Amino acid sequence: MTPALTPVLVGAVSMASFVAGLLFLRYWRRSHDRLFLYFCIAFFVDAALRVGQALFTIADEAEALVYLPRLATFALIAWAIFDKNRRADGS
Repeated sequence: MTPALTPVLVGAVSMASFVAGLLFLRYWRRSHDRLFLYFCIAFFVDAALRVGQALFTIADEAEALVYLPRLATFALIAWAIFDKNRRADGS
């Protein structure tokens, strides 16, 4: 992949994450189900991280720290699924 194409692709991924966040926000407003709210937050955070990745250069020694917020978004999604299944059991 050419270096000039990288910001375009990162922008496309961030836009897709933002649109997914908007869809989950709409689903949450209709149903008030926490699963959709958690997914909405996770996708908005992911979109913000991708925009930051496109705008700022990261030093090599701090590159591993970029993955911590992504880990937090995936953990939020995992928690949302766990919470939904726990509530479905009647607790």
